[in-house]
Amino acid sequence: MHLAYPAVLAALLFCTGLYGVLARRNAILVLMSVELMLNAVNLNLVAFDVWLRDTLHAGQALTLFTIAIAAAEIGIGMAIVLMVYRNRGTADIDKLRDTAEPHRPGPADPVPGTAAADRATGAAA
Repeated sequence: MHLAYPAVLAALLFCTGLYGVLARRNAILVLMSVELMLNAVNLNLVAFDVWLRDTLHAGQALTLFTIAIAAAEIGIGMAIVLMVYRNRGTADIDKLRDTAEPHRPGPADPVPGTAAADRATGAAA
């Protein structure tokens, strides 16, 4: 078996997954793209295992570990996406960037319209 065929296919799969991670805005599609990248890695592991004729089949063993990690990652990732969707009503990544609490004025903050607030903001009275 030529090593070039699965290596090129794995490179194409990985590049497609990388494009999906960088270009997509939906969290579920980003998780699918990460899975595509992990499958490209699995394909490379098995192809190099066969090409090197490893008697221990270390590439296939590592592939099983990668599949187990991918299954755990997709389970936790989907749980997070579903909870965010329930709380926020969207799975759009751009709309989820503001996850911090909004700033509420505290007792140390100057009251707007006073001289202290004008000095803090640099506004001229």
